[in-house]
Amino acid sequence: MRWFSLLGIFFFMGCAEAIQPRLTDSKWTGRVPAGFPEVNYPEDNKPTKLRVELGRRLFYDNRLSDDGTLHCGSCHVLSAAFTDGRITSAGLRGIAGKRNAPTLVNLAWMKRLMMEGGVPTLETQALAPLHDSTEMAASIMPMLVKLNSDAYLKELARAAYERDSIDAYVVTRALACFQRTFMSGDGRYDRYKQGRKDQMNEKEVRGMELFFSEETHCSECHSGVFFTDMDYHNIGLSVEYADEGKARATHLPEDVGRFKTPTLRNIQLTSPYMHDGSMASLEEVIAFYNQGGHGHRNKDGRIVPLQLSEQQQADLVAFLTTLTDWNFVQNKDLLPLMR
Repeated sequence: MRWFSLLGIFFFMGCAEAIQPRLTDSKWTGRVPAGFPEVNYPEDNKPTKLRVELGRRLFYDNRLSDDGTLHCGSCHVLSAAFTDGRITSAGLRGIAGKRNAPTLVNLAWMKRLMMEGGVPTLETQALAPLHDSTEMAASIMPMLVKLNSDAYLKELARAAYERDSIDAYVVTRALACFQRTFMSGDGRYDRYKQGRKDQMNEKEVRGMELFFSEETHCSECHSGVFFTDMDYHNIGLSVEYADEGKARATHLPEDVGRFKTPTLRNIQLTSPYMHDGSMASLEEVIAFYNQGGHGHRNKDGRIVPLQLSEQQQADLVAFLTTLTDWNFVQNKDLLPLMR
């Protein structure tokens, strides 16, 4: 009788485990920063709680790299506003990449991606680092086999995207969904513009006025709430460009050396600077613009010697530090999830 009772207990425990409710999804409830436009989400990838969770898990999953040593967060670190502090990022087996890791902030609003604008959507962008031999060098089919061995990830895929397994569709869309939550717009500058005049000191205000003046032209390219016009410019960084920038996508000679204007949000935390990581500090960047860049046939006509004083240059640097969003870079919702 005791044996029969024990058998019954095990039977009912097994049934209880088998009939546990499956995951159910709900709308993602993150907030768009004050003053930012609403996001135009793709119809097939609107954010939900489980889509964001799945993307978050994949973003920090080493199984996305060929040898299981790297994940997206290896080169995009939250505390550095999703950059990595290197001149150029180190990929699989320490192989040096060709470009400085860009920040991933406010990707939800970016029109085209990569520094040459060669990728139209965040969903397709994920394929570039995954397959690049100098980055994660993953082969898609073996990677998917590894991911599908994880029962919880498979259940997330089912609940979030109504797929029976994790496929390339799920991986690219979940990663995009998570990255669209990287919204940053709460620096001291933003609070100052909202009426809290105690948030910026006199030096920073002088720098702000100079930044938005016709004397420097800074705000003509670093414009709007995102501090980028999302266009492409040759700033005279080099006389000859090893990386041709936008010309890599268009194959037009007039696009050689033109790169997408980077956002300046959190710029204090994203050194080194330029597409090749060739400038170590904001002071060096401002000095470069002050002298007018190097001669190149495609250089933007607004890049000319500015003749700013040392004080003015220091004021500009001070203003740029007010674009740091400390709440964003300490947001625990953007860090790896623990099971």
